Amino acid sequence: MQVSIIEASSQVLSKVRISGGGRCNCTNTFEGINDLSAVYPRGHRLMKRLFNVFDNHDAMQWFERHGVPLVIQPDHCVFPASQNSQSIIDCFLRLAKIHGITIRTRQRILSMDELGRFDFVVIATGGSPKGNGLQWLAQGGHIIVSPVPSLFSLSVGDKFFHEMMGTVCENVIVRIPGMNYKASGALLITHWGVSGPAILKLSSYAARALHDMHYNTMLSINWCGAEESVVRSFLEKIVSTNRMKKIASTPYPGLTARLWAYLLSKSIETKADKRWDDLSKKEMNRLVNILINDTIAVKGRAPFRDEFVTCGGVSLKSINPSTLESRVQPGLYFTGEVLDIDGITGGFNFQAAWTTAYTVACSIEEKVLSL
Repeated sequence: MQVSIIEASSQVLSKVRISGGGRCNCTNTFEGINDLSAVYPRGHRLMKRLFNVFDNHDAMQWFERHGVPLVIQPDHCVFPASQNSQSIIDCFLRLAKIHGITIRTRQRILSMDELGRFDFVVIATGGSPKGNGLQWLAQGGHIIVSPVPSLFSLSVGDKFFHEMMGTVCENVIVRIPGMNYKASGALLITHWGVSGPAILKLSSYAARALHDMHYNTMLSINWCGAEESVVRSFLEKIVSTNRMKKIASTPYPGLTARLWAYLLSKSIETKADKRWDDLSKKEMNRLVNILINDTIAVKGRAPFRDEFVTCGGVSLKSINPSTLESRVQPGLYFTGEVLDIDGITGGFNFQAAWTTAYTVACSIEEKVLSL
């Protein structure tokens, strides 16, 4: 059987090349993840089913077996040992050459009619942020879930907040008030707003809700990543042991001096020499509240439109969940982000690509062998 890869751009695997800052976070250990909905906001039920066929352990073994040693970071993200995405690309291109696979670049499929000359077709185009690339599939009878961006940073209008650019807070909890979306992890303050793993995860969970709000909402931040009772108890301990120390020079652990000063300015009226012993009960309450429930106004997505992932795509109702074959076009299969499956940051989207691709390959192989 002759296999051809048809690529619209000038080169294949460009998304792999730039992923993970050029290092390619190719999968995750999934350690501590008991429910796939925590890492796949959309498509987790299908992923759970397909993991019985090919999961993250299978993917890691596959790469190692094909000459790509891997390393596991403390945060459970998995990268090539070379720390270079080119290792993944070279692996795929080498295998394509070994198996005689033809790669045709600068070619584009524009209608279902063009698929007739192939026995089997696999659509692996990735996401389509504007939806234009999915119209021909919709015209062919497939249900399309309107794509919207996922995994993006947020813009904040507060200029005083921007002055803390470069500040990292390692353990925060972020929420959208009035909704059930929340995420935890590190937060980075940038010159336009907020980024980092906590924000990227939240943007994934709330991708469609944020889109519907035109990315204008309030963001609640628990800077301590702890419950009110824990924060209050710790502050009371600081007061009891540091009564004569200046509040401004005694930050809550994990907060930088700049961030501490910013939060103090929002919660209590502090003079440069104000001491912990001068803190009133009312001021203590305000300080605790700002530490666990600070709110800032979000005024849009990050200006650089740097998101790599979309939620939405070909509806899972349009495919056979066991084979990923189209329900309306026999011989047509879907894999990767073109499906309405997407994950949070951390290698989960690539794992979805490997899992769905392996499932499709097995499905086609079975059909070929039965001919």
